Amino acid sequence: MLNRYSRDGMASIWSQQEKLRIWFRIEAYAAEAMAELDVIPDSCAKQLWASEPAEFDVERLLQIEREVQHESLAFQMYLEELMGTPEARFVHRGLTSSDVLDTCTNYQLKRAADLLIDGLSSLARACRRQCMRHRHTVCIGRSHGVHGEPVTFGLKMARAYAEFSRNLQRMRAARTEIAVGKVSGAMGTFADVDPFVERYVCERLGLVPEPVSSQIVPRDRHATFFLTLSVVAASLERLATELRQLQMTEVAEVHEAFGKRQKGSSAMPHKRNPILSENVCGLARIVRANCAAALDNVPLWHERDMSHSSVERAIAPDATATLDFALWRMKHVVENLMIDDRRMKHNLELTKGRIASQRVMLMLTDSGVARNQAYRLVQACAFEAVKSDTHFREALLKTPEIVEKLSERRINQAFDCRDWFRHVDLIVDRVFAAYPDHDDLLTATNSN
Repeated sequence: MLNRYSRDGMASIWSQQEKLRIWFRIEAYAAEAMAELDVIPDSCAKQLWASEPAEFDVERLLQIEREVQHESLAFQMYLEELMGTPEARFVHRGLTSSDVLDTCTNYQLKRAADLLIDGLSSLARACRRQCMRHRHTVCIGRSHGVHGEPVTFGLKMARAYAEFSRNLQRMRAARTEIAVGKVSGAMGTFADVDPFVERYVCERLGLVPEPVSSQIVPRDRHATFFLTLSVVAASLERLATELRQLQMTEVAEVHEAFGKRQKGSSAMPHKRNPILSENVCGLARIVRANCAAALDNVPLWHERDMSHSSVERAIAPDATATLDFALWRMKHVVENLMIDDRRMKHNLELTKGRIASQRVMLMLTDSGVARNQAYRLVQACAFEAVKSDTHFREALLKTPEIVEKLSERRINQAFDCRDWFRHVDLIVDRVFAAYPDHDDLLTATNSN
């Protein structure tokens, strides 16, 4: 899946070369800061920057790591080889491995969040456009999978737009929370490194110094980040499930776009399956599964242990890339939806008017009938209409207790769909007012 992305996309953020490039720059920025403080020679920082390779020799790094059995130390030894000067001994002075590793990981997560914000922005806009296009396209609303009362497809899309707009706000907040760095030494006490170094490095990377760290950045920040990814994934699956159900043969109100040469089934040529929405549902489950591991990383031993490291190496690229892919796939689905309004009108009549039951009940209560009695009368008519396979109106007109209170003209008014939708524009406008389509809300924050 990662191969889908360009060099500037999610894959490049998590590539080995990019990780090493960030490590190098953290070390080089730290050396610059220490040189400003006259802790190390100015020539050290200059020589370090001059030794930055176009491509890092991963094989050489692995060779060193196999000998020393320590990834960070292997990188330090590799930098010494690159520099080839006595000043190399000053690189990494007073730092601990997590100063580099945690700051790098959080920088990568911040950049990943930028791409996810962009994906959420695009999906929210696609939902907004469908809402505008179909705000008055009438369809049946369902609860428990059973026909309730009419809604509009635009309202369905308004709900999706509002939900992904909230997720966009959550993602921006998660980006802010994770965009912290730590260059405070072995126990986070700055015993052997000046706090200025941390401020300097973080500023260069567009991060904020962690106010109080141990040997690591506290993992509640990361848990919040992955929890946010999980909420976004849950919203994706909710929308994808809705579209899958609307594409069922018995419903057939909405269809995913289907290419001229596309095949739906290897065995049954007539099939048009909601494969993209199904795919999004599966991807969402992967993202949510990673959340439990992130939560388990919070209660580490004392100032740190290593149990979180292997987990994050797996879930950080996996969850962010998977969610990014799912967001853009869902955007494609929503943008290209085929809406069958004729089928929607057909389905509205499947219950032969029984969707007007609440309106009849309210008319009876307004005319003086006790609510429980009105409910019983209307329910009996609805069940009789099902049994006799007749229109609900006929059952109502045959019930003396009802026609005593309601004229035929009044009963017919209960089936006038226009009254159901007199507030649709108000709802949609309220959604757009609550979640305006402003660039500062629905576009990604520029990466540093």
